[in-house]
Parts: sequence; structure tokens; C-alpha cells
Amino acid sequence: MNESPIRPFDLRLVPAALAAWTATIVGIAWGACTVALLAVAWGAAVLVFWRPRARFESWRLGLIAMAVIGCAYAGTTAVNAWLFESSPVTAAAVDKAWVSAEVVVTEDPRRVAFPGPETVSVRAELERIDLGGVPHRLGGRVKILAPADGWDHLVPGQHLVLRGRLSPPDRADLTLAFVRVQGPPLLEGRPGPIARAATDIRSSLAAAASDALPPDQAALLPGLVVGDVSALPEDVESDFRAAGLAHLTAVSGANFAIILGAVLLVTRALGIGPYWVLLVCSVVLVAFVVVARPSPSVLRAAVMGGIGLLALVTGRRKHAVPALCAAVLGLLAWWPELAVDFGFALSVSATAGLVVLSPVWVDWLRKHGWGRGSAEIVAVAAAAHAVTAPIVAAMAGTFSAVGVVANIAVAPVVAPITVIGAIASVVAPWAGGSASLVLKLASAPLWWLIVVARRSAELPGAGIGTPSGIIGALVVTATTAVCLGILRSRMLRWTMGAAATTIVLAWLGLAILA
Repeated sequence: MNESPIRPFDLRLVPAALAAWTATIVGIAWGACTVALLAVAWGAAVLVFWRPRARFESWRLGLIAMAVIGCAYAGTTAVNAWLFESSPVTAAAVDKAWVSAEVVVTEDPRRVAFPGPETVSVRAELERIDLGGVPHRLGGRVKILAPADGWDHLVPGQHLVLRGRLSPPDRADLTLAFVRVQGPPLLEGRPGPIARAATDIRSSLAAAASDALPPDQAALLPGLVVGDVSALPEDVESDFRAAGLAHLTAVSGANFAIILGAVLLVTRALGIGPYWVLLVCSVVLVAFVVVARPSPSVLRAAVMGGIGLLALVTGRRKHAVPALCAAVLGLLAWWPELAVDFGFALSVSATAGLVVLSPVWVDWLRKHGWGRGSAEIVAVAAAAHAVTAPIVAAMAGTFSAVGVVANIAVAPVVAPITVIGAIASVVAPWAGGSASLVLKLASAPLWWLIVVARRSAELPGAGIGTPSGIIGALVVTATTAVCLGILRSRMLRWTMGAAATTIVLAWLGLAILA
């Protein structure tokens, strides 16, 4: 039976989303005056495209929508940039002033490479700050650099009083200042009940994993399930980065898609109606966000995972792109700092690859004799790697030559590990022994994941150095385009297919026998 042709995607919102994203980047990177000029230019474009008595063709409506949205986001970003530039904290950071401040923690502490004792970074929102003995009640984000001892137990939502020295931030992302502190917080508020419940679940899961699994697996599992990498050894983390598997150790859209997909399968098997299915999935989604911490990165991942799952489950690929664009517009309106966040760019591009490229590649592979399961695994891994590799090159100045193969090799075990870990996290706070028994099921998949990452990182040429920034992104993009063009060539198709098969088999042999 012939497969139905792929319907064209609805791309009408894409220019508007790109205009909003560009305007936000310009405001954050180049300041209020520059983005205000951009807002004026977009406003002028609206007047140019607007014809009161003319017939509105679809292309004209698209240009008007792009200009209106670009003008709105440019104007909003101009206000945010002006508030950032005029904040007294910004000037005090240049002077490296000593301050006392009240803050609210917004993200879990993260280890950072810093000379001297072990150091963590903590993102927080200002509530009050004393500058030169004068109290100021104002908002704004700060990044705290503090010794791990006394700071590594903090949780989002916790109120702190601290004293430290300001310094300018290392990059433009609307962070007002760095605050370097030497000792523990002067006063520490108690976390709220929701934050305490989430912390209890995370700590119970880590304890159950320690009882059931070897040390490296026990440290990796919480990162795969809820993004808790506090115990992850540096050598394992570096292996995952070199193998192109670092995305697995952070909460991503894939986590949400896997969890929601499992819930969807169970509810459908039980014959539950669609409205109850939607309610159950919504409850699970909110619960997972709370446990993984409701930070901008986690909420971004939840939105992207929901869009990806919606596209795969409903088969309505035409509506996936408008949903993705609407998500970008909404997230940028609420958290403009995401515009310059590499994680946000990776999530958006990976989701776009999932809903746009991978279905096309699945159909192409099936036409050439591949089974549906193998075609989907290869297409999803290849599409995700193709669209994210330029961003990784711009961010880290590296290209993982084994990323596609490594992701294909671990694809069958990621979903089982995530589902097993999610079940254990529900059981662990009340029955740690039962949770440990459940987690033993994940031991073999975790072993395979670690072996793949380690052997991939050890292969010669696993990570290829590239220029960082826009040059690196352009180089990797051009190289990827050339490779895709060669793969599409009829004359070289079978040659490249045979070579790719040989490489995969040789790599798997090295991974198992080395």
C-alpha cells in the first residue's frame, strides 16, 4: 500500500517567531538604544506593508504579522534593557562593591571550575540590596559564586541573606552581576512545602539508586531522570560530552516526551476517555516539572517535549510548526533571557528537527527498504544531531564525529531507564527498598549507556575542534549540508550506506570488546 504523501508544513508563524527572537537578542546584546531603533524600523515596516483599501494577500498578512510582532518584542526588550542598564546594581558591579542582599534561589547549585576550594554557582532573584549603606528594593537576576560547603544544599524558592562582592557578569544575558561570597548565608529561610516535597523525592531517588546500583550508575541515573547531576563524576560527564550524549544528563524535551508517552500508552490500554487522558497527562506533566525544578530551562523542556509528543502521537505534522513558533513567542515573552541561552536554542532546533526533518527522513529510509523501527531511531538521532551540531560548535568549539552513532546505539535504552527511574522516584519516598528493587532493572541499560559514552570518547577523532561562535556554526552547517547532499546522490548512495554500516559495526565492536 502506498504511503500518503507528506503534507506541507504551515510556516506562516516562522518569520514572526524569528523576528521576535532576533529583536530580543539585539536588545540583550547591544542595548536599549539599538533595539529601540529596531522597534522604530519594524513600526515603519508595518506602515509600508499596510494598505487600508488593498486586498490582503496571505504573503502581505504574513509580513504585517512579522513586523507587528517584531515591533512589539523590540519595544519590550528595549524597556527590559533600559531597566538593566539603569539599575544601580550594574554600576556597583563595575566598581566591585561589597553588598548585603536578600535573594530568592531560582535554580539548584551547580559545580563550577574555580581556583581554590570546591565552588558552586547559584542563580537567584534580588529582593533587597544595600549599596553603600543605602537599602534598595529592586528585582533582577544575580549569579552567586560560593563555596560548596554551606551552599550545595539550597533549593529553588529558598530565601537567603548574604554578604559578598559584586563583579560584572561574564556574558550578556540580563544578569545584573556576579556576587562572590566567602562563607555560608547569613540567614537562611526554610523552603516551601512544594520545594521540600520535590527535594525529598530527589534525595530518596538518589539514595535508592546508591543502594541498588554501582557508584557510576547510581550517580548517572538521577541526572537522566530528573536532571540531578550533583553526584555525577567529572570523568563520566566529560565522556558524555565528547560522545555527543551530554543532553541525556539534563532535563530535556525528550524526558517529558518519554514520560508522557508512557502515561499515554497506559491510559489508552486501560480504555480511559480522551478528556481523562488529558487530565492525567497534565497532572503528570506538572508533577514532573515540580520534581525537576520549575526553572526556565525545565519549563522550556516541558513545552518542547509536549510539542514533540503531540506531533508524533497525532500525526498532524502540519500543526507542529505553528505550535513550536507559538511556544517560542510565549517563552521569550515571559523569559527574554532565553533568547541568548544555548540550551533554548538547542531545544528549539532539536524539536524542529524532530517534527520537520525526522518524518521526512523516516519516509525516505522506508522507501529504501528500512523497517519502521530502525528508520525512526536513525532518522531521529541523525536529524537531532544535524540541526544541533552547529549550535554546539558555536557554544563549545567542538563537533562530535561519533554523536549520531552514539545516539543510535543508546536510543533503545534511554526510554526504559527514564520510565524505570520515574516509577522509582514515585515509590522511593515511601518504600526505599521497593524503589531499589525497581532500579535494579535499569542496571544493564545504564551499564550500556556508560560503556557507549566511554568507548565513544576514547575513539580517535571522536571530538573535532572547530572555531567557536558564528564561524564555527557556519563551518559545521556547510559541512553538514555537503554530507547530506552526498547522501542524497543516487550514484554514491549505496557506497555511503555500506561505509556507514561498516563504521557502525566496527564502532559497536570496539565498544563491546575494548
